[in-house]
Amino acid sequence: MASKLEVTIDIIVHATEDISKILQPFKELFELDEENFTLQETTGHFENPIILLKAQIEKKYAQKFMEKMLKLLSSQQVDDLIEEIEERTVDSRFHMRLDKQELIRGKVIVKESDTIKLKIHTPIYNKKDTVRLFTKIFQIAN
Repeated sequence: MASKLEVTIDIIVHATEDISKILQPFKELFELDEENFTLQETTGHFENPIILLKAQIEKKYAQKFMEKMLKLLSSQQVDDLIEEIEERTVDSRFHMRLDKQELIRGKVIVKESDTIKLKIHTPIYNKKDTVRLFTKIFQIAN
């Protein structure tokens, strides 16, 4: 796997959601504690309170996170991610989203709405290497 791997996790927590329920699966599934996340309070479009959670993990911690996440995804979803590498990659960052409600239930599922955003970054110096490098990262689960 890439030695300079970095994973950024962005989560929007609405006023009706319980932060601890969202953070619990990160601890149980990925060994990420609450201290790994920064918290920013803001307001939404209708003046509703919103909390933005962000975690940035690097090197061996990012590799462990990726290994665990990819093992929890179905092999079909991993294959789909590999097929979509070119569409999901911008400036050496692979973008994907996980279903927040399913994660709370202990399941890791790629989904595009009500999501947890992930950005997976590894330095890519030649754009032609993008597919090869990210494929190598995603194949560790198989």
